Amino acid sequence: MDAIVFWHWWVLGFALLIAEILLPSTFCLWLGASAFITGIAAWLIPGLHWQTEVVVFAVLSFVAVGAWFRFRPQGKALADHGLNQRGQGYVGQVFDLVEPIQNGFGKARVEDSVWRVAGPDLPLGSRVCVTAVDGATLRVEPAH
Repeated sequence: MDAIVFWHWWVLGFALLIAEILLPSTFCLWLGASAFITGIAAWLIPGLHWQTEVVVFAVLSFVAVGAWFRFRPQGKALADHGLNQRGQGYVGQVFDLVEPIQNGFGKARVEDSVWRVAGPDLPLGSRVCVTAVDGATLRVEPAH
């Protein structure tokens, strides 16, 4: 095999970054960064053998991907932000009943829609405070 020139690593890095754009992951990003760093090392140390360059790339790739797995945000941390959980934003807010709560269930006007609510029996027009969300049902108590 002929010598690998530093710009070969940069081309590989660009190819991996393009793959990153096309694939639904962040795996190729770290391999591309490793290729760029290997290219910089090959540029700064012109007498570096291609076998050493491949080892440098492999080590950098393992370190970069390992660090990504170690420090990336976990799924639970992302779920705690309430993304796609519209009702979580209503906890602590006060709304008016548009249907009385009877046998534990009623309806309240929430912004531009009507939500099912669960709580103690209350008459029509009562003000309720949202204490929790259970699926598409808001858990409420009388507002004070």
